[in-house]
Amino acid sequence: VQLQASGGGLVQPGGSLRLSCAASGFTLDYYAIAWFRQAPGKEREGVAAIAADATFTYADSVKGRFTITGDTAKNTVHLQMNSLKPEDTAVYYCAAAISGAYYEGQGTQVTVSS
Repeated sequence: VQLQASGGGLVQPGGSLRLSCAASGFTLDYYAIAWFRQAPGKEREGVAAIAADATFTYADSVKGRFTITGDTAKNTVHLQMNSLKPEDTAVYYCAAAISGAYYEGQGTQVTVSS
């Protein structure tokens, strides 16, 4: 099982980024994927999650700005982030729990700054 996160970068406040989490070794048809983030000196925070039945949840801090979608054909989950704020700056990770084991990608840095 592997999760590969990508798409981070530097963006100005109000801008957008699209993160991707490419999964291998399992299919999104059966398992949920979640995005977390961790800023320096802060606790890890759950951002969004998509279940195998395509239902989703969001942290209050990103509702209305972030959208999580699944592409089962490419076995990839995307996190579209709009109206980005400096407080969104963090390393973003995608993760999955499969058969009792926890898997996490390497993280991608998102920096929101003018």
